[in-house]
Amino acid sequence: MKDLINNSIQNHSEVLQLVDKDLINSASNIVLNAINKGKTIFWCGNGGSASQANHLSAELVGGMYQKKIKPFKSICLNVDTAFITAWSNDDSFDNVFVRQLEALSISGDILIGLSTSGNSSNIVKAAQFAHLNKLKVISLTGNDGGMLNKYSDININIATNSTQRIQEIHILVGHILCDIVEKSL
Repeated sequence: MKDLINNSIQNHSEVLQLVDKDLINSASNIVLNAINKGKTIFWCGNGGSASQANHLSAELVGGMYQKKIKPFKSICLNVDTAFITAWSNDDSFDNVFVRQLEALSISGDILIGLSTSGNSSNIVKAAQFAHLNKLKVISLTGNDGGMLNKYSDININIATNSTQRIQEIHILVGHILCDIVEKSL
């Protein structure tokens, strides 16, 4: 067990070195600019990434440190189970996030998509929709960034194929992003 623990921590430390801090800074500037203009930040992911998208969206609404600050407009698209299950059953899971963006988003809003593979079709389609409708797209991916990289204004890619290490770094990057937003506004 000690070897597994030590190897996991060592691997995490090595993957942490893959983070491009300049991209986090650029993503922060895009989000801050949008919030200053009253725009909405939309988040989405699948599986563990869905949980992380939900968590990070909640950080912007609730505040990480200052509970008395004005909340930021932040919506996680993967939390509406009634819509997701109905739409997926009646139409397609591939466009479940697109449909919500059609209903809720306006030009200048932000879409933040989390996908460890970068190839989740529903997130790629949401990024395509966002790109065509003048939303900025920030993606947090792994592996080689996948198709999501192609439709992102900023792609923060963690270049490893270890899903758990990618997710660990995604939550760190997301917390840094939320921290910067809260402390800057």
